[in-house]
Amino acid sequence: MHEPLTYQLQDGVAIVTLDDGKANVMSPHMLQAIDAALARAEADAAVLLLSGREGIFSGGFDLGVFKSSPSESLRMLEAGARLSARLLECPRPIVAAATGHAIAMGAFVLLCADVRIGLDAGARCHANEVMIGMTLPHFAIEVLRHRLTPTALHQAAATALPFVGAQAVAAGFLDEAVPAEALAATAMAHARRLAQLHQGAFSATKQRLNAPTLAALRPAIETDIADWTRRFGAAH
Repeated sequence: MHEPLTYQLQDGVAIVTLDDGKANVMSPHMLQAIDAALARAEADAAVLLLSGREGIFSGGFDLGVFKSSPSESLRMLEAGARLSARLLECPRPIVAAATGHAIAMGAFVLLCADVRIGLDAGARCHANEVMIGMTLPHFAIEVLRHRLTPTALHQAAATALPFVGAQAVAAGFLDEAVPAEALAATAMAHARRLAQLHQGAFSATKQRLNAPTLAALRPAIETDIADWTRRFGAAH
């Protein structure tokens, strides 16, 4: 099976590039590969720089799985929810370079990074669930709440408003929006800056900062799994 990402260690920075050849969907295979890359970056004591392919960071969960397999749908959703907690718990610094649109689960992954760089034009940060007839999961709401302003939270979650460039920065989706040609260098500069921090102090401080979100996120994930189990179990 084609690997949906590449891992390259460079001067203490683990460069992980998502590329499934299409929309970088968060399929069970992609989610498993990201989890493995996180474990590898931790073992390498590296800063993780997570980016997408040109034009797309991630288009969200694989809608084809929802149409084809209830059991795989449940596995995919649970893996996505647990990846959110895994990213927030990761003791290593994480930089996300949104090379294009970050949709649904793609946006939730983006929001769990420590530093988030995106494009100043032409790329949406978008929780589009309400547009496509899905109720936003509890875990996703907690991830959105972790970063977004109260106004942007309601706009993003309840009204599925997309955010672009400076709007995405003001809302809290991104820390910085830059031209496409500057994205890679800007993200790498942040990764190298984070690599110079005292990593024990960084990890302990990150743990303290994220503790309230994780305290809300963990029971939210269990509630979602129970909901999904009832839904997809009934689909058999």
